[in-house]
Amino acid sequence: MKTNTKIIALIIAASLIGGVMGSLISAQFAQANVLGDLWDFFKNNFSFSSPSSSISSSSTSSAPYVSSPAVPYESGVSYEQAVIKAVEKASPSVVSVVISKNLPVIEQCPYNPFGDLPPEFRDLFNQQGFQFYAPCQKGFKMQEVGGGSGFIISSDGLILTNKHVVSDLKAGYTVLTNDGKKYKAKILAQDPAQDLAVLKIEASSLSAVALGDSDDLKLGQTIIAIGNALGEFRNTVSVGVVSGLSRTITASGAGISETIQGVIQTDAAINQGNSGGPLLNLKGEVIGINTAIVSGAQNIGFAIPINQAKRDIESVKKTGNIKTPYLGVRYLMVTPELAKEQKLPVDYGALVRGSQEGAAVIPDSPAAKAGIQTEDIILEINGQKLDSSHPLNLLIQKYNIGDTIILKIQRGVQKIEIKATLEERPAINE
Repeated sequence: MKTNTKIIALIIAASLIGGVMGSLISAQFAQANVLGDLWDFFKNNFSFSSPSSSISSSSTSSAPYVSSPAVPYESGVSYEQAVIKAVEKASPSVVSVVISKNLPVIEQCPYNPFGDLPPEFRDLFNQQGFQFYAPCQKGFKMQEVGGGSGFIISSDGLILTNKHVVSDLKAGYTVLTNDGKKYKAKILAQDPAQDLAVLKIEASSLSAVALGDSDDLKLGQTIIAIGNALGEFRNTVSVGVVSGLSRTITASGAGISETIQGVIQTDAAINQGNSGGPLLNLKGEVIGINTAIVSGAQNIGFAIPINQAKRDIESVKKTGNIKTPYLGVRYLMVTPELAKEQKLPVDYGALVRGSQEGAAVIPDSPAAKAGIQTEDIILEINGQKLDSSHPLNLLIQKYNIGDTIILKIQRGVQKIEIKATLEERPAINE
């Protein structure tokens, strides 16, 4: 309490001195001896630490604010320039995807509501000069119904976007490049397992993006989102950080609902129309594909890691289609809560179990051929433990069609190993 009293008193004293000094200066020091009396009063009633001792105490510490002038400002400039350069590097490769459909043209046409009346009444109303109109169809016209984003992945016109952006096979798609040119786009391939699709436009010498490594992302890392926000504001830039990694979400929209695993969470502003656009690091490299937002929340968005898309990109470049490996099981990822609730022997892995969509083990699949059974728990793939950060489907996507993998399985109280050879995933979902 004594120390606090001194601090408060010192602040009050400083204020009092300031007030007295102001009045003395304005009076041109007419009563200069007051200052001496005031100083004697404070000197006799308050103790002051030595200025030299307080300075030496701070000078022996490593306080960065005192010893490093202007560092925060310089860091800010460097950070700002990094963002600007990253945007300048990637922007020429970002495109807007415009969705159009052949819709009825509705106009207001003349209409006579008295047409069914007897002639004498009909003529009476018609003589009054009333005019009535009602909606009517005047043919069909291609009309813009939505928009999304994408980015160029090859100089000859391959564009990566979300599958849900181009889900309507009856719609037409137009790509607007950063230089204002328009191209008719066709859907070249759609990933059967992920929310990814590849478009093709007839063009050459395009600027393709640089792909980064999404496995190296860290929480708090700066990222940049670019896209056709709201389908209207092309190449909108927003900046944020990596808010979370390896998230599992259930996304829905446009009549589609799917569970997406292993996604990046970010607080960079992502709006409708940003879907399919790139998420960048400060090097201007794509590390994710903007995919979903939480409706009603503040800056909670999600992106598919670019490493999950690299196989699709290479597959399309080599074969013109997206070919992905699959095992052929339906499953639940085991959590400690699920293990406790269902008295499972382990608290991790993938529990092979059927659902309303079908059997646990798909007939004639690699899993069926390998002898995997319902209620088996797949613990590892080639020594990699399966858990919430390493779900089964993402680990399978790290391998190629034709690869043989070793599965460690919990069957009852036994642990066994099974070999399975991966095959091309069919068009239907597992």
